[in-house]
Amino acid sequence: MEETAKKRGMLQRFLDIVEKSGNKLPHPITLFAILAVIVVFLSAILSATGISVEDPAEPGEMITITSLLSSSGIVYLFESMVDNFINFAPLGVVLATMIGIGIAERTGLISVLLRSFVFSVPTRLLTAALVFAGIMSSVASDAGYVVLPPLGAMLFAALGRHPLAGLAAAFAGVSAGFSANLLLSATDPMLGELTMQAAATIDPAYADTMNNAMNYYFIIVSTFFLTIVGTIVSEKIVEPRLGEYKGDYRETIGKATSEEKKGMVWAGISFVVTAVLLAFLVVPQNSPLHGEPGNFVATSPFMSSLVVAILILFFIPGVVYGIVTKSIRNDKDVANQLSDTMASMGMFIVLAFTAGQFVAYFNETNMGLVLSVYGAEFLQSINLQGIPLLLVFILITGFINLFIGSASAKWAIMAPVFVPIMMQLGYSPELTQMAYRVADSSTNIITPLMTYFAIIIAFAQKYDKKMGIGSLISVMLPYSLVFLLTWSILLIVWMLLGLDLGPGSPINYDG
Repeated sequence: MEETAKKRGMLQRFLDIVEKSGNKLPHPITLFAILAVIVVFLSAILSATGISVEDPAEPGEMITITSLLSSSGIVYLFESMVDNFINFAPLGVVLATMIGIGIAERTGLISVLLRSFVFSVPTRLLTAALVFAGIMSSVASDAGYVVLPPLGAMLFAALGRHPLAGLAAAFAGVSAGFSANLLLSATDPMLGELTMQAAATIDPAYADTMNNAMNYYFIIVSTFFLTIVGTIVSEKIVEPRLGEYKGDYRETIGKATSEEKKGMVWAGISFVVTAVLLAFLVVPQNSPLHGEPGNFVATSPFMSSLVVAILILFFIPGVVYGIVTKSIRNDKDVANQLSDTMASMGMFIVLAFTAGQFVAYFNETNMGLVLSVYGAEFLQSINLQGIPLLLVFILITGFINLFIGSASAKWAIMAPVFVPIMMQLGYSPELTQMAYRVADSSTNIITPLMTYFAIIIAFAQKYDKKMGIGSLISVMLPYSLVFLLTWSILLIVWMLLGLDLGPGSPINYDG
């Protein structure tokens, strides 16, 4: 018992060091600005050295470092600044979604739903429900990042628990569990096509037999597995370390009044009617938002515009609830509530400007691509086989993910190298892809380069004004390490048992 306490004490001390070290960094807005400047000067230095690597995806083509202090680079800095801000991936998604969520929050609908939820659901299941909902949200692409972490924080605050623990549990499910689901998502065909293309360089006939559901069995099991693991990490490590919440923000908790219940009923009716109308636009095969028959999840216009659906499904019930409870009496009330919502996003908007510059500059210089290729070449050179090779591949992928957030961009570079290597060693492309997905997902939550990292900080600062990059990383690091370790073990056990990863997707490749 004493040994266990000592081990936990060492972990807590390590996380404290991570937090203190990270919080010595400047404010996230300033830090991203500094990093952008560093990238500019570093690109000039590395470009002058003539560093270049061959592009594995395009044999014969060379990847070089682009200097942002060259004549063309300076032009890029000036011409791209506004576009880098506007095109920062979370910006439009967050602000558009907050139009719907903001109305639902400011009219009181979200609060009363949370309070009702608290009284109706066993509290012991709330953490697991948050992690599970986060994992399942990957079918909605990036919308889960915007919706679930703030709702998780609000729910925990309503229970008198630390709101950052709720935010962390949801964020872990959404991001670290991104490659697990009970359904196929856009991630499956996005990575699957690259895997099949890489496999075709070794065995075109085998590649023709592959399918985009190649990891489906494993990700189904992973959904329940990560829900359990994420719940344990939340309740045994993260929440105890956060301690009692002593901030100013509190969600009031109390049973709904008769007027609020009436508002919920009408809001629920409006939600059902809205959902049915949307379904008529989506479900029938000839409907405008259905997309290609047989590939609805991956390619339908509805899935690619899910943020709009979320906006509508929050906005309409929110307005109806406000009208019934008289918190909305005319269109001016709606306009004022929307204005207040956007005003509360001021910190995020400024953060999006500096973060957008940094991410765009880093991509423009090709430094991340060069780093990925060097990592791939190293893995190829050490000549490992079997489980050790798989583990090293997972660790390198996880490390590279700290610098390049896009799963498809990394896999486009790594698949042409590692899929053929593993096939020649007798392991299937399906296994290589799943190992990649395990590593790519697990380290999403500890890299500031992850596109939605900035918005999570903005959400967290609602409850802790001092929350910085170091604090958030220290909160999320246990999830990342435990997910990476246990998920890798699950994959190794699956590999040793020789179970198919998906329909017609074996572990081994017989050539």
